Amino acid sequence: MKIKQPGEFINGVNSIVRIDGPHRDYLMDFEMLKMKKGDTYSNNEALERAYLLVYGEIKVTFDDKSEVLTRENFYDFDPTTVQLCKDTNIAIECLSDDTEIAIFKSENEKLNRSLIRYPEDVVVETRGEGVMNDTGKRITKTILDYSIDPESNLMLGEDMHYPGKWAGFPSHHHEQPEIYFYKFTPGNKGGFGLIKLGDEGFLLQENDTLLVPPNVDHPQVAAPGYGMYFIFAIRHLENNPYITPTYVEEHLWPAEPDAVIWPNKK
Repeated sequence: MKIKQPGEFINGVNSIVRIDGPHRDYLMDFEMLKMKKGDTYSNNEALERAYLLVYGEIKVTFDDKSEVLTRENFYDFDPTTVQLCKDTNIAIECLSDDTEIAIFKSENEKLNRSLIRYPEDVVVETRGEGVMNDTGKRITKTILDYSIDPESNLMLGEDMHYPGKWAGFPSHHHEQPEIYFYKFTPGNKGGFGLIKLGDEGFLLQENDTLLVPPNVDHPQVAAPGYGMYFIFAIRHLENNPYITPTYVEEHLWPAEPDAVIWPNKK
């Protein structure tokens, strides 16, 4: 299902999915934190938390660390993310006129350290190049997954779509429910995308959130003329973590779609 953002985000915390709310099956809190210069925020919840800087400039303080983090925009620059174990207090001060931070929270008793994941730590891949006439070419930026941090309960990253290109195609599904959050460039100029969720289709627009149920195919495409950005987040299931698919891009694909290996696909 799609969660439509009614207008601009308000300054402060915008709660979209709650771990104890109507979408509790997704096992996560998802919030967007909107800040302007001089705003402050703090949190010490008993949850694993990931603070993904979408754009802006902030000063973060936790444990004995205090650091300024900057991201000019989400399309040209790789992400910085603060990953915290439960009960760790974080303080954020906004240093720019306009900042947005995506926040994901999950129960986790295993994780016992907190850190900053810098742009150079992100696994950046060009996927889909050289096959299907490059119609599935995109940039995937993996911040967290089971191979990067097996103690984390979160799989988190970003996709950067070229105009008119596809993702999640050939269609795939997995047992773990997934959250997508969308933005487009150029911003506020009518950019959009489309996603096929099982037998339903959804229009994707600025600041939309899409909830993907377990075992439902979800290919998607960006409209021509607009770059499409989305954050993807999965909370690993107990004893069943999501394993990132391995892409085998050979001349046989797509004549033999099974050349794409999906470990979770049934």
